Amino acid sequence: MADISPPAALSRPVGVVLPAAGASRRRKARLSQRINMAVGVVSIPLFLMVWQLIAQARIVNPILFPAPTEVARAAMEWVTSGLFIEDVVASLKRVATGYLVGSVVGVGCGLLTGRSAFFSGLLGPLFQVLRPIPPIAFVSIVILWFGLSESGKVFLIVWGVFFTVWLSTHLGVQKVDQGLVRAAQMLGTPRRRLVGEVVLLSALPFIVVGLRTAVGISFYTLVAAELAGAFAGIFYRIQLAQQNMQTGLVFAGLAALGLISFIADRCFATLAQRLVWWR
Repeated sequence: MADISPPAALSRPVGVVLPAAGASRRRKARLSQRINMAVGVVSIPLFLMVWQLIAQARIVNPILFPAPTEVARAAMEWVTSGLFIEDVVASLKRVATGYLVGSVVGVGCGLLTGRSAFFSGLLGPLFQVLRPIPPIAFVSIVILWFGLSESGKVFLIVWGVFFTVWLSTHLGVQKVDQGLVRAAQMLGTPRRRLVGEVVLLSALPFIVVGLRTAVGISFYTLVAAELAGAFAGIFYRIQLAQQNMQTGLVFAGLAALGLISFIADRCFATLAQRLVWWR
């Protein structure tokens, strides 16, 4: 009599993975992860090597396109002269002050316009019109208003940070589950506690995204801020080097700006993971 039993693969229940197939898939996933890590480790050295080869080939003018070794030499001279610390401290002070003020005002206005239809109607259109104006467009008027003082530079960074934080907070507050708000109101929660413990906490993931985006924006805006007349700072040093045709120092300044911005972003991301652990 002929055997009519189904093949083993067909008789296996749907969704059941054989142990050997599962182990093979995990090995492939680990291998892929290791390859990606290795690519990440070698990417920057590989980029520098290609840059060095192009610079040594003299395809472009070495004064305009210095080799990485020349950039490293200029960076070392900048550090050993003591000006590097002075410039970094000056820039970080501006960024930290502008970021703090812009964030606090942005969160406050976002809560106000997100919770109140009256304030949303009053301030929303104005903010939406002002928001696309880049801070660099204000450099001339800031010099007229504030002169060369630090207030003008901080104002430009506040301008860049404020609208990003305001918009994320406004949207976050509007997305709050109204069922939670009504439940808190029915339980007699005071208005201040309702805003602090229900609305603000519910909107916190949105606010954190806005705050993290604003970290990068504060460094972009630093360029505009230091264009408004500075006597120390990373972009001030870049400008000075550009005027003196010290392209090695220009590249070193750009690298320092990118590295510090990257470190600030990673620090904020680590802090955000601890603050908003439930999202």
